[in-house]
Amino acid sequence: MAVTIYDVAKLAGVGLGTVSRVLNNSQNVKNSTRLKVKEAIRQLDFIPDPIARSMILGKTSTIAVAVSYLTNPVTIEILRGIEAATRQRDYELLVYNLETEEQREDCLARLPMSRKVDGLLLVSVVPDERAIERLHKTNLPAVLVDSFNPGLTSVVVNNRDGVYRGTRHLLNLGHTRIGFINGKNPNNFGVEQFCDRLAGFRQAYAEAGLGLDDDLIETTGWERECGGFATARLLSLANPPTAILAASDLQAIGALEHCRALQMNVPNDISIMGFNGAKISEWLKLTTVQQPLFRLGEIGLNKLLEIIENPAKEVELVCLDTTLALRQTTTRPRLY
Repeated sequence: MAVTIYDVAKLAGVGLGTVSRVLNNSQNVKNSTRLKVKEAIRQLDFIPDPIARSMILGKTSTIAVAVSYLTNPVTIEILRGIEAATRQRDYELLVYNLETEEQREDCLARLPMSRKVDGLLLVSVVPDERAIERLHKTNLPAVLVDSFNPGLTSVVVNNRDGVYRGTRHLLNLGHTRIGFINGKNPNNFGVEQFCDRLAGFRQAYAEAGLGLDDDLIETTGWERECGGFATARLLSLANPPTAILAASDLQAIGALEHCRALQMNVPNDISIMGFNGAKISEWLKLTTVQQPLFRLGEIGLNKLLEIIENPAKEVELVCLDTTLALRQTTTRPRLY
């Protein structure tokens, strides 16, 4: 005969409500009582029925995570943070990969109406106003991670300041002609990030009192191949840059590959710097602007759970700082 929640309550000497709160990871249980209930669960080898639990608690204990481009190293690191925080709170994750505008519209139209999940994390996905209105109407708690909208709690990094710091690093090394490879994502994914990063680049030049040659600015996709093509165009200029700052680590890796294919020494012939701080940049000894990607995921999940527990919670903007990871791909410009 299957073990039930009643058996757990009887063995632990507590009420059904207490067992339910322990199973739901509620904080309103004494630690001694929690340990007693968990020991009873262990002894009885009790496995909660997720469907029954959902009906009793009025929740699914499942969080939906909608991401743009699941293969992006940045997305993977943010997901690691989300998963780590989820594991501590006894929730399951349901991940949706949205690579096209049609996929995004379909997901954001169906998910709020389905009631299959308790909340939604949107990672590097920018919902339109219609989607946000639908979320509010259906009372589905949602948080943006790595993107911003004033209508939803958002967890972001300071993109403008990050690129400003990266540009200042190169300027302080003595580079005055810095190529900037900016990004553009299809379907407007991440468009605000790249606008902020370009603004940081321009700010650093302006504060240094240097004129900025717009030929040094390339706008392309965030992928590795795009970084290589942009680097080829920059190096073909009559007065090419002595350093390149890319708005993503993948673009910077493409720049590295192109320069090395030309037998150029990095950093002695040209300095190259990325932005993101994904694990691959560490392996390649790439100097980069480091985002706290894991923390973005952790904080995003915790903010969502706060809203689930308190639907009246005010909308927040959490903005995290970047740091410089100085490695082996930047140095002073060569003097001829």
